[in-house]
Amino acid sequence: MLKNPASKYKPFAPVGLNDRQWPDAVLTRPPIWCSVDLRDGNQSLIEPMDMARKLRMFELLVAMGFKEIEVGFPSSSQVEFDFVRKLIDEDLIPPDVTIQVLSQAREHLIRRTFEALHGARRAIVHLYNATAPVMRRVVLGLSEDGIVDLAVENASLFKSLAAEQPATEWVFQYSPEMFSGTELHFAKRVVDAVTEVWQPTPQHKCIINLPSTVEHSTPNIFADMIEWMHRHLARRDCLVLSVHPHNDRGTGTAAGEFAVMAGADRLEGCLFGNGERTGNLDLVNVALNLYSQGVAPGLDLSDIDEVRRTVELCNQLPVHPRHPYAGDLVYTSFSGSHQDAIKKAFAARQEGDIWDMPYLPLDPKDLGRSYEAVIRVNSQSGKGGIAYLLESEYGLELPRRLQIEFSQVVQHVMDGTGKEQSARDIHGLFEREYRLGDHLLLGHAVQPAADKQVRLQAQVRWAGRTIDIDGQGNGPIDAFVNGLQSGLAKTVRVLDYHEHAVSGGANAQALAYIELRIGERTLFGVGRDADIVAASLKAILSGLNRTGMEVHTQEAIWQTN
Repeated sequence: MLKNPASKYKPFAPVGLNDRQWPDAVLTRPPIWCSVDLRDGNQSLIEPMDMARKLRMFELLVAMGFKEIEVGFPSSSQVEFDFVRKLIDEDLIPPDVTIQVLSQAREHLIRRTFEALHGARRAIVHLYNATAPVMRRVVLGLSEDGIVDLAVENASLFKSLAAEQPATEWVFQYSPEMFSGTELHFAKRVVDAVTEVWQPTPQHKCIINLPSTVEHSTPNIFADMIEWMHRHLARRDCLVLSVHPHNDRGTGTAAGEFAVMAGADRLEGCLFGNGERTGNLDLVNVALNLYSQGVAPGLDLSDIDEVRRTVELCNQLPVHPRHPYAGDLVYTSFSGSHQDAIKKAFAARQEGDIWDMPYLPLDPKDLGRSYEAVIRVNSQSGKGGIAYLLESEYGLELPRRLQIEFSQVVQHVMDGTGKEQSARDIHGLFEREYRLGDHLLLGHAVQPAADKQVRLQAQVRWAGRTIDIDGQGNGPIDAFVNGLQSGLAKTVRVLDYHEHAVSGGANAQALAYIELRIGERTLFGVGRDADIVAASLKAILSGLNRTGMEVHTQEAIWQTN
């Protein structure tokens, strides 16, 4: 890289629009959407779509609600021509959808384009020629007058060829290619010359499309350019002002949104931003940006994963897992502090509340996503994320101190493996850590005793022995601990107790979480059973078992007489 890049690259000059209005504009309705996936997107693919994939993409775009779809460049190849004919001949275009096709400003290409559209009910024919200084000087070898003459001549040809097919409702569109690198006064001159030929009216408008064929400037300067054209173009009330942003600087979405704020009526782009080089404007991104601000975008993205799968199939390109709104990981938090905030916000949220959630700009369920992947656990995760997964997937409502305790167990595993832990992995670890698969309680019975106390008799299986427990207390848990105490090497106290049901009906299970003080150590035990008393006794055995396995290895905790 150059130490002084200014010796090779010049900064893009600002417009100098000191009274610009667009920064204060608020988007309250969607633009006219035009998908160019089947043309601009297709021509950028390593392997352009065959007829079957083209049709699959077209059907997706129609189902999503696009009313204007650029379906190809029919003069460029036989496949492109044949696809347009297939749509028309087989009556595959819904009455409320208008197809669009593109042609360079060359006579034989234009004639071939109109031939492809014969019999269409309604069609947008899109004319373009380059206007930027570098194209005039290096590629075309034409003066400004020559560029204007080229545009006017071919605009006239459009008009005469359309007149030969009066049964079709024609809409003309013109693009000064490389508008983003063209002097504004010259861009206006060329566009005004074309609309002088076409003579649009407020009832029968033409489309003027201003492409950032290469993204040269920051998006605020592009917005100034659009506002300048919006103010100065002749016949503005007879025009649909369209923009076609590319993404060379990585700011295509901002450029598109700013352009609409600056007066554009229409956006051209591709699903997930496919296109030449770094791609076109991402229409999904813009549409869901609007949606997240309370504006209905007019496009159906309620099954975002199906849209993504179809686009990946047709383009033979993957959508990045961090792609806005659609990527596999965009609603996922691994960070412990993020997970804790999300868990608390979900717990506080009531159905019907305005969406106001940390780290989630919109509700994944609106796009057909479940909450399953909202929180995933890796070495950066904390207790909140772990607790959320166990609760959302398995119905386990861990007390806060148990969350802290178990998160340390998970962290130890994560430090050892370095791999992400799924909800299933974490649940399995929880079952193993708290011995929920051990069958230590063989049976129990509770009877009233004197002074409002109860007597509890139980049998437990420990270290290969069957042991009888007999104790009395102010409740079953107290009686069980008292019965155990005479045979334990260390003092046991119950510090806290939580329980809840998992599922309902005949298969309902109770979960008991008991915080124990065993000697100098504080830890939890967990028990599960259809009977809440049995679940509580199992939770005490779970805690003792954890301590016994660690401290006494294979020795029995109970001292036999």
